[in-house]
Order: sequence, then C-alpha cells, then structure tokens
Amino acid sequence: QVQLVESGGGLVQPGGSLRLSCAASGRVSSIYQMDWYRQAPGKQREFVARIRSGGSTSYADSVKGRFTISRDNAKNRCDLQMNSLKPEDTAVYYCTAEDKSLLRISSWGQGTQVTVSS
Repeated sequence: QVQLVESGGGLVQPGGSLRLSCAASGRVSSIYQMDWYRQAPGKQREFVARIRSGGSTSYADSVKGRFTISRDNAKNRCDLQMNSLKPEDTAVYYCTAEDKSLLRISSWGQGTQVTVSS
C-alpha cells in the first residue's frame, strides 16, 4: 500500500555525520508513524528511531543524543540525521511506515548501507 525508498547512506569516518532520507509513495495519507531500523552483519534487525503523527519521537538507547528523526508535514518523507557516528553504527538502514492502528503498511525494502570506518 505504501512504498518506501531509503537513500543517503555511504562510507564515513568515525565521528562523521550522515543524513538518511526515506521517501514514501502510494497511500501516504494512511501513514501515522515512521520508523528507522538497522541490521548489522550477523545480527538481528533492531529498532533505531520512530516519529509519530503528533511529532513525538522515540530512540534506541544506543543512538540517543546522536541521531535525530524528523518528518515533513505531508508524511511523505522521513529523515534520520546521524552525528558522531561510531563503527558499531555500521549496518543496513531501513525505514517503515505504520497506520493509525499501528499496523505496518509498508514492506521491507532494500535499505541503505551505512559504513563507519577509518
């Protein structure tokens, strides 16, 4: 029902910054909240950040103070500003969308690769 495309990943040095973007298409009016997840090599996918329709946010403890999630008023884009990046942030980052009932209305896409290395 909703298609999401992640972009903005790349290779950065420790301490550097990246800004990831998630563009939504389809029935974007159904989106209530959007999230970022990540999956590192050999590890399970984990929650990173979430932003709700009213603007409230949630973050994983591992990224608090370093990452900031935002969205535009039309709910068709969600960005993740990542600062003070660490090697342990290396992962494929995915975005998701949920409706008012908190049901996921997007499927897992290809994600965008973030590599933090010197």
